[in-house]
Amino acid sequence: MAAIDCGTNSIRLLIASQGLSGELADVVRRMEIVRLGQGVDRTGRLAPEALERTRVALASYAAQIAELGVSRVRMVATSATRDASNADDFRVMVKETLGVEPEVVTGDEEARLSFTGAVRGLSAEAPYLVVDIGGGSTEFVVGSSTVDAAISVDIGCVRMTERHLHANPPTLAEIEAATADITAAVDRALAAVDGTRAATLVGLAGSVTTVAAIALGLTEYQPERIHHARVSHDDVTAVTARMLAATTEERLAIPVMHPGRADVIAAGALILRVIMDRTALPTVIASEHDILDGIAWSLV
Repeated sequence: MAAIDCGTNSIRLLIASQGLSGELADVVRRMEIVRLGQGVDRTGRLAPEALERTRVALASYAAQIAELGVSRVRMVATSATRDASNADDFRVMVKETLGVEPEVVTGDEEARLSFTGAVRGLSAEAPYLVVDIGGGSTEFVVGSSTVDAAISVDIGCVRMTERHLHANPPTLAEIEAATADITAAVDRALAAVDGTRAATLVGLAGSVTTVAAIALGLTEYQPERIHHARVSHDDVTAVTARMLAATTEERLAIPVMHPGRADVIAAGALILRVIMDRTALPTVIASEHDILDGIAWSLV
């Protein structure tokens, strides 16, 4: 089966098979930074060049899906395409390139898929607060074995960068404005899902895993070291301060930094730090399994 997650910043592919034990095993896991949500917060439209970058990546995925004889394919599109007035252009492009219609899911469904992917195989105290920090939005989900409450709010690393963090590196005034915007959204989300009752914070997506990799002092990106690593509030605070003080070029020099994430990682780290500030949870568990895995499980 093949699962595709098309977000504001990246498009990702998971081809998986189900073994006799019932668990899913990765066959292929890929990620391309396409920045589909470029300018959407300002214009309300998907840019032609962003659509073309996405089409090129998707064509490569479609070729691999065909080569491996995949029988079931599900593609989910999230924040950027929910917000765009020309989302039909995106749907037509996907149908022509991949052969299936993309599902532009609600923030609530996005949150539930993320939760499913994140908590399978997790050994930690429940209930969990799962936060999926994307490019355009962040999903907050509270639950144990199943979802109790979920909400999606429009704070993401691309959206906050485009809205607030314009200087290189950001100015103090820009950081304060971003922090106020993020804090208001986080407080609203935590109140909606009763997030303060959670015993364990689980963080998903590239901003969180990159912060974890930097905090762990890795010299190369190692998913097996990052998956289920616990990162302290102090370490998240230190990494966030470092990212906000650095230029894009300085962030690019960090060994674990994906080139397509260097210009937005400061905003992503800031979102994570504010979440930890407002929940007062001492650590976050970074997870390499997220909405992509949830999409795959939905095909089982």
